[in-house]
Amino acid sequence: MADTPRACGIFEGITYMKVAVYYSNNDVRIEEHPVPPISDGEVLVKMMACGICGTDVMEWYRIKKAPRVLGHEMAGEIVAAGSAVRDFRTGDRVFVSHHVPCYNCRYCSEGNYTACESLHSGNYDPGGFSEYIRVPEQNVRFGTFRLPDGITYEEAAMIEPLACALLGQRGLGITDRHTVLVIGSGISGLLHIRLAKLRGARVIATDIDDYRIRIAREFGADNVFKADAYSAAELKRVNNGRLAERIIVCAGARQAIDHAVSSIDRRGMILFFAVPQGEICIPSTEFWRDEARIAFSYGSAPEDLREAIGLIESGTFAARKMVTHVVALSDIQNGFKLVSQAKESLKVVVIPDPA
Repeated sequence: MADTPRACGIFEGITYMKVAVYYSNNDVRIEEHPVPPISDGEVLVKMMACGICGTDVMEWYRIKKAPRVLGHEMAGEIVAAGSAVRDFRTGDRVFVSHHVPCYNCRYCSEGNYTACESLHSGNYDPGGFSEYIRVPEQNVRFGTFRLPDGITYEEAAMIEPLACALLGQRGLGITDRHTVLVIGSGISGLLHIRLAKLRGARVIATDIDDYRIRIAREFGADNVFKADAYSAAELKRVNNGRLAERIIVCAGARQAIDHAVSSIDRRGMILFFAVPQGEICIPSTEFWRDEARIAFSYGSAPEDLREAIGLIESGTFAARKMVTHVVALSDIQNGFKLVSQAKESLKVVVIPDPA
């Protein structure tokens, strides 16, 4: 028989919770839903911080499944644990991954965890933008991590984005011999700028926005360009006559694709970390002749999350600098506005309403 939150003796009299239900970017409604019951192998987490991801406001992608509760960059406190849970207990501060691999399929056996069907189909209930979240047994086993004392809940909202960037760069093999062009200096671009600098690379960054150009320089970019002033010729001018060996696309505009295609060096690699709506057209003859390569990256695996936690805990990666806005759950519509407008904001984090 499944344990319910009330049966755990913690939520006497609390049977409903606030959730933020996404209908569109301009219509995120605060509703009351039942607190989800948990089974023997599950835990219930009180949300203490959940980041708004750029994909949460990618309306062409999200609205197809609306209405739904979004939020997948969630950290909180375990407030109830099923009878079969051994590794966690109430009161634990945790980060919880929404997607986890099975570790049993052929993809997992080859270390290709993000190709696992379980990683693509699993989730927690109902989503991070709610007061309480039921964490399924698979996510408890493979996707729940205790937070070190030195990491705040708001910093923990950066674990998942950083882990995704780590996975993306792992396939690029960036070294101190490379020039890395980062196209788009929003939160994903800044993550890639910082990680590429940690690997010793020369980093050149672009964006359409003056604020983000300034922030890109603060996060370590050696040269920055407004997107409308950028060209492959400008890249060569500041890079000893060379194109870029590695390019990371963190914007979905057509111009971003064109800049990537024109700027890649022979035997270089383009990583599409962001995806445009529609098709990507590549000059196949030129890419064949120059042996240029293209890669995509989706999500992260538990190993990437552990590495991200270590980088934040050690101070190697200053996660707090990326959190520019904190909004209460009931004010989440304002948070969606900040992220979708993409003006002077980086990471926007949702926290519980004041008691």
